[in-house]
Amino acid sequence: MSDQREILVGERDDGTDLHLPVVELLTGRGFVTGKSGSGKSNTASVIAEELLESGFPLLIVDTDGEYYGLKEEYEMLHAGADEECDIQIGPEHAEQMASLALEENVPVILDVSGYLDEDVADELLRKIARQLFVKEKKLKKPFLLVVEEVHEYIPEGGGMGETGRLLIKISKRGRKHGLGILGISQRPADVKKDFITQANWLVWHRLTWDNDTNVVGRIIDTEYSELVSELNDGQGFVQTDWMDVDVRKVQFRRKRTFDAGATPGLDDFERPELKSVSDALVGDLQDISERKDREESRILELENELEKKEKRIETLEDELESARDVSNAAKQMADALTRKETLQTKLGGSDDEELRRLHDEIVDLEAERDDLADERDELTVELDERSERIETLEEQLGARTETVDRLREENERLRDRVQALEAANTAESEATGGSNADSTSETEILQAGGDDVEFGFTSVDWPSETEVNADESEEITTATEPKPPESVFEGEWIDDRLQRAADQSQCTVPTARRALVVLARDGPLESATIADAVSRSTVAVQGLCSELLTEGVLDRPVERTYTLSDDVRSKLNTMASAE
Repeated sequence: MSDQREILVGERDDGTDLHLPVVELLTGRGFVTGKSGSGKSNTASVIAEELLESGFPLLIVDTDGEYYGLKEEYEMLHAGADEECDIQIGPEHAEQMASLALEENVPVILDVSGYLDEDVADELLRKIARQLFVKEKKLKKPFLLVVEEVHEYIPEGGGMGETGRLLIKISKRGRKHGLGILGISQRPADVKKDFITQANWLVWHRLTWDNDTNVVGRIIDTEYSELVSELNDGQGFVQTDWMDVDVRKVQFRRKRTFDAGATPGLDDFERPELKSVSDALVGDLQDISERKDREESRILELENELEKKEKRIETLEDELESARDVSNAAKQMADALTRKETLQTKLGGSDDEELRRLHDEIVDLEAERDDLADERDELTVELDERSERIETLEEQLGARTETVDRLREENERLRDRVQALEAANTAESEATGGSNADSTSETEILQAGGDDVEFGFTSVDWPSETEVNADESEEITTATEPKPPESVFEGEWIDDRLQRAADQSQCTVPTARRALVVLARDGPLESATIADAVSRSTVAVQGLCSELLTEGVLDRPVERTYTLSDDVRSKLNTMASAE
């Protein structure tokens, strides 16, 4: 693996090169969008090429079969349902695929475009993503999961399935384990807003539909909702947490490898010579497929054998019935004859031998029938046991998976709750001017008279009734603890607006109140300055300020500079006068 920590992806509007940090790309949450032909897939391929060039593996979920061109220069495992893939796989290969990618550094193109049954493709992606998440909790190795057409899995309009919920979980919690995700879509309005607002690096290529440009205006700023429609092919606005400037206009370079996603033309199409991974790796995956095929073939063979046995039993039962009819007729004939001479005349002197032969034949047929019936029962029991065993294992696996997921989610919630309480305690200490111990030493909660007893720390001899009456006229005063400055932005007049702004951004209501305190004290301020003051990212605070502007809490006198609105300032003045 290379020691390179940045990769070159394009050129800024001022002519300087744009480099992106490798660790942020591998472990972060990215979103690339743009209408068809604007360059979004090219940008994703450029990032993939540079990561592969530096020796970092990744897994690309290819929904249109357009990424196999990367194999022109890089050894990658192309897995899917088509014959053009290196290996045809199903959900049973999920754990092995995740192990190859994470433990053996094998880059993977997961081509889901060839599956006729969409449920199979969805199950395959879900199981691989879950295995990546589970394994990364132990390995904690920087790794990027790239998902094309991400709106199909996490739609904004609802109907999100188990796979979509897992991708949202990875976007929220994967970073701490080293698992990053890059979502790609040509319709940002169709992507669930929670995914976009969680992203800490975004690339906006050309968009023209009003619904999509409105998303740009809410995430970046309203001026960009018009500018994004004027971008040329390959140009995009880059927004990250780590750059000194909020938004950069960038011309991304063309990818070096074969463009399998280009629109077909009249020229002859030549598929390039592609590189593949070693046969040993493919062989391990083929063993899994062959083992499954053998199990299915054995079940089919047993079912066919059972069917043949049942048909043979039916035939023998028919023969046995016919033999019984002959035997009954012979017995009736023997009973009707009263003399041996008559019997010998009717049967030609061989009645005993004929009866014995018929009896032996009946016994043999019955024995053969019983043997076949026993064999059929054994096969039926074997099939039932296999079916029950499979059902039991599936139930155990499902129960264990649900239990593990529930425990992990509960653990994450508890950890988030602890962090929130710690943050609240820190904010309260800062607001009151120091620790509880300092506050105790500087502020007397109760002052009575002028003696030297500090209330609560030294025992007190209670005075007599006379002494009480004598001191009755002495003044008793109680000290009032100061309110935190954020409290002025609490109440029915503003709580709902702050809550809506927090819900539509990456910030919380307490962060919004701290930002308003900073603006009341030092405003007008740029979003980057506010972000430093409240210890949040510039992208997150920019989104919060944009939502507060929509709610009428803030005004924007100049570009990316915010101040309290006249309505809010008037309310603060009224509150101050009342006090």
